[in-house]
Amino acid sequence: MNLKNARKLAIAAQGLLQSKPFGRTKNGTLACLQHLSYVQIDTISVVQRAHHHVLWSRVPDYQPDMLHGLQRQKSIFEYWSHAAAYLPMRDFRYYLPMMHAHRRDKLHWFAKDHKLMDSVLARIAGEGPLTARDFQHPDERRNGAWWDWKPAKKALEQLFMEGRLVVVERKNFQKVYDMPERALPSDLDTSLPTTLEMVKFLVRSTIAAHGFVQEKDVNYLRPRLKSAVKQAVGELLESGEMTKLEIAEVPGVSFLSTPDLLASASRLRRQNRIHLLSPFDNAVIRRKRLQILFDFDYQLECYVPQSKRKFGYFCLPILWGDQFIGRVDAKAERASKRMILQHVVFENERAAEPSLAAFAQAVQHFAEFNGCEKIELRRVQPERLAKEVIRILKADL
Repeated sequence: MNLKNARKLAIAAQGLLQSKPFGRTKNGTLACLQHLSYVQIDTISVVQRAHHHVLWSRVPDYQPDMLHGLQRQKSIFEYWSHAAAYLPMRDFRYYLPMMHAHRRDKLHWFAKDHKLMDSVLARIAGEGPLTARDFQHPDERRNGAWWDWKPAKKALEQLFMEGRLVVVERKNFQKVYDMPERALPSDLDTSLPTTLEMVKFLVRSTIAAHGFVQEKDVNYLRPRLKSAVKQAVGELLESGEMTKLEIAEVPGVSFLSTPDLLASASRLRRQNRIHLLSPFDNAVIRRKRLQILFDFDYQLECYVPQSKRKFGYFCLPILWGDQFIGRVDAKAERASKRMILQHVVFENERAAEPSLAAFAQAVQHFAEFNGCEKIELRRVQPERLAKEVIRILKADL
């Protein structure tokens, strides 16, 4: 396969090539999450949080209440993928091995206080859903009573990782914990998969969401599964369910895909739509893949000291069709309802001018999603484009 078709396949598999690949509203949101297999949860709120941003990029009329509604109706659950994530409830059983490993101390979260854990569990069983702050009682702490917030919070997290508590919602981003027997669907399949079953699920879901992957993409941040992934891949290749893919412009790198996905690549048509993606978007989270396939060197610089940042605190990758053409450091000033573009960088200059109209439309749409009514522009690179960007965005300086 050539790189042009490979890029289209990768972007289409992520639901970013078509206009509404998953449909709309809450049903479209669920279909999107099921296809992606996870949506990462992140606390940073410079713009709308990552889990909402990722879904909004793929579901045209997405609003945060749709995700919360899916959690309330028990269609999704919160747990740990490669990071904290929302996951399809239909996939719950494939996370049971991790939960059981935490119970057996095979995965070390932190030192367990079994007495405290039992007491926390008993209180939630008796009182119903609680947050960590419900265990914070200043008067009792002064008197040396049992409950202390920080140890209780650790106990809650340990019980959550063990699957003995479930997060049923978040209030002001604080987790609300409840018992699994109340929080999970009564007809949920909770049979424990074998390691090979679980890993084949990971291989299949990763390929479906990305079009094609390297073996190491499957066990990303899961080093313990490396040998099991190798075995699963071998069996899937031998059965013909999976096939190997070579990309002419990426020598020495072997990918995995399915015959049907590869056959679809030549039928895909490039769209000139622009997406301003979250730094935690499923399409960009594997930075090495991004560089190999799209020649886009991306780093989230909020973790970099300010003096060493090249582009800005929270840059959003700019995807135009099947090309990454730049990045924008954006900040939503919610009090003044202003979307501040602190630094807009077009790295692909050939693509910059023909993409400006689509860029302006994307920025306006993104501002509305963040509750912003005005756009403020502070810096553009290359500088020769600054006047045109200001004009087309109708932005303030």
